[in-house]
This record gives sequence, C-alpha cells and structure tokens, in this order.
Amino acid sequence: MLKPLLFSALLLSVSANAQTPTTEQQAHNPLESLGNEFQNSIKLLQNRFRIDHEVEEITMVFFRDYGSLPVVLVRPDGSKIYQSQADGESIFWFDTATYDMVSIKKPVPGPWQAIGSITPDSRVMVISDLTLHAEPLPNIIFSGEILKQTAYLTNGGEPINYSEFRDVVTLNMQFFSTNNPDYNNFGADSQTIATFEDNGQGMDEKPLDGTFTGQFNLSVASGEWIPTFIVSTPMFSREQVGEPVMLYPNPIHISVERHGGGGGYHKLIIDAEREHIDMSSLLIDGKVQFPNGDIQNFSITDMTPDVREHLIVNYEYGVYRIKLTAFGNTLDGRDLILDVPEFSFLTEEPIVAPEIDDNAIAASTMQASEQLNAQGMLSAPLLGQDVAPEMAIGTLVSLIIGINVFLLMVGGTLIWFMTKEKPATVDELLKEKVPVKGKEVTKLGLIASLKSRLSRNKDQKSTKADKASKGKKSKAASDSSDDKA
Repeated sequence: MLKPLLFSALLLSVSANAQTPTTEQQAHNPLESLGNEFQNSIKLLQNRFRIDHEVEEITMVFFRDYGSLPVVLVRPDGSKIYQSQADGESIFWFDTATYDMVSIKKPVPGPWQAIGSITPDSRVMVISDLTLHAEPLPNIIFSGEILKQTAYLTNGGEPINYSEFRDVVTLNMQFFSTNNPDYNNFGADSQTIATFEDNGQGMDEKPLDGTFTGQFNLSVASGEWIPTFIVSTPMFSREQVGEPVMLYPNPIHISVERHGGGGGYHKLIIDAEREHIDMSSLLIDGKVQFPNGDIQNFSITDMTPDVREHLIVNYEYGVYRIKLTAFGNTLDGRDLILDVPEFSFLTEEPIVAPEIDDNAIAASTMQASEQLNAQGMLSAPLLGQDVAPEMAIGTLVSLIIGINVFLLMVGGTLIWFMTKEKPATVDELLKEKVPVKGKEVTKLGLIASLKSRLSRNKDQKSTKADKASKGKKSKAASDSSDDKA
C-alpha cells in the first residue's frame, strides 16, 4: 500500500530547477530574478517578474480583486497568454473569483508581466518544491478519540507564511486500511479523518500563521490503518504517508444495574481498559436523556482507581440514553479525549396483580347464596354466617363462578323454550295438495289414511248403534201395544 502512494506522490510533484543569481546578474538586471531566495514568493515590481533560464516548469498564483477578470500574461517577446488559451498540456490555468493559478512548462526566460486587477500586496507564488510537514500520530490511538494535529508547508525548503495561500490549498488527513483480515477494518474504504485549517477556529491557535491545525474524531472501525496527509491545489497534490498505526476499540465500558441504586434509582457503572488507561485520571462529562425527552447533565470528577458510578432517577418507563465524553491519560502519560458511543437501556413497567378484597368476595358470595336459596336451588347450611367467612378465597371464587354458570344455563334454557317457534301439526305436515286436471286434490299420507279409515269405522259403528237403539225402541213400542190389546 505504501509503494503506490509514494509513487503517486512522485508523479504529482512539480519540478522547478532554479539557479541562485550571481552578483553580476543582479547588478545587470534591475528586476529580481527567480532563485532559491524568492521561490517562496516574489513581490511584483509594477506587476513584472523574471523567469530564469534554468526553470523547466513554473507554477504561479496571482491574487486579484474579488470578481475581477483573470489576468493576462505577457511574455518577454510581447506575446500574450489568455486564460482561454490554456491547452492543458503546456499551459494549465485555474481561476476563481479571487486568484489565478497558472502552470507553464518550459516558460520563455526573461521578464514577464501580469496585467489585471492584481492586489497591491500580491506576490507571485513560484511553487517549486512544495512539502508537507506533519506531526506523527501517537503509537496507540483509540476509536472515538479526539486528536489535535498540526502541520505546515514549505516551498523550496522555506515556510510559506503568505496568508492568502490558505485559499489555494486544502489539507486533509485520510486513513487507508492495511486490509489485514485479522482486524475489524478489513476491506474498509479510505476514510477522511480531518480537514486542517489556519483560521483560528476550533483547535487552531492562531489564524493565518502558516500552521494548519486539524481536529478529528476517530469514529471509524478499529484495526490497522495507514495515515496519509494530503495537501491539494487545483493543479497538483502532495502526500505524506506515515507508518501504519493501530486503532484500538474505544476503551470506555458502560453498564447499568436497573433499580441498583435503591429507592427508585438505576446505577450507571463506567469502567475503562486498565491496560491502556490510567483509571485514577479518568474524568466523565455526560448527559442522560430520559424516556420523556428530558435531559440531565452530570459530571464525575473522583480521582480514584475504582469504577465510576452515577445514580439515575427512575421516574419514567422506557428508553434511557447515555452520552459521555471521557478525559484521562494513557499509562505512558499522554492526555486524551474520548467520544464514547451512546449507551441506552430499557425499563418496563412491572405487571401488578389486582388486589383481592376478601370482604367484597364474601359479601358477593352471601348475596348469590341468598338468591339461590330463595329459588330453592341451594340448601340452607350454605347460608350460615359461619361458613362463608371461613371459606378459602379459592373456594369462594370457584363457588361464585359455578353459580354464575348455572344461572346462565338455566336462563338460557328458559329463553330458548320461550322463543322457540310452534311446530306444525302432523296433519299439516302430512297433507299435500296435488293438482289433478286443474283442481287441487288433497293427498293423504299413510298415517292420514289410517286415521281417516278409523274415523269412518267409528262413524259406521255409531250409525249402527243408533239404528239398533232405534230398532229396540220400535220393538218395545210394538210389544207394549200388543200388551195393551
């Protein structure tokens, strides 16, 4: 991994060979020529500057008024170079609202001139040997650690103190994974860790002093990484590749004992990796977000080798979220700041069984028993006052349930009989009207026929009895008349 990065840095380098002017040349030429003494910056004399014959390639930056048009370069022979003539091969041109950056290969030696709204204190930045100098990273760093890192640039071996140059360059730090399958960052993409600024903000101590300061949070996967500082301009970039570093997991461990504080408190327990962290130097600044959204800040400043504890009030059920920032020292005495990942835990409202009122159950049982006794469904001994109070709660509950089920069954049966439809008679079910030649004839079934035949036999017997009775009466009358005669 190191070889490709170094090779790319070599390819992106811009070479410019300059020869220190002799005393005779300086006396002969009133204009300052390019040399090692002015490779950092050359002040324009009436917007003129000179390029030495030894220069193979030159990169210049012209700072001008905001919003003005790009400058026009005039060669020693009087020919002009416009921004539109940049071909991307021998001439490279990049312009913004405030500056032009121009790179020319094999420029014509001699006095050049720049025409445009160039700022009075502008300088020609002849970039020849731009180098980045950055502090090395600590041997042991942790995921989530907040680091302050500084770096500065030199051109031709001299520091660049020109404040406007900060608008031209950007300085970043990236991590490249070593792709070691034994670590968590195996196969991870490159990560931009920080952007360095020289604006006096954040951790930068002084603005525009030429020292770039980066504050970065190592919120990336733990494992083996290659740190790479990259300085970029619109024309080129420089890289400084460091030695592989080991990024360890966050050393702060958080746990909680629900209701461990007693009296409605949860106990938060904070510990650290003793093999890397000096526990007695650990300071905690944190906040608790309660389930209802309220936030409570807290700090732990005890200087002790023991674990840190904090009590959290349990006045809501739900999710509690804990966010910590830890301050301390490593075992070798290095100060560190750690952004600890968020920790959360859940509390649930306990299920409380309803309280059973023995007196109410006894009263309900007595009332139900009296109702059943009034209906003759319960024997008298169950109504005694000495029975119900002495019964077990389970027996009383079972008795109440049984009585209610019995009442439901009896009531349901009565309702069913009362609402049941009256069935049709046998004669209605057995009679069937059959149409015969336009008339409806009632066809009787077997039972109906038998019933009809029995009815006719009965009528015939009744008729015979009536006739016999009439015959007897007639005979008696005849005999009576004979006696009288």
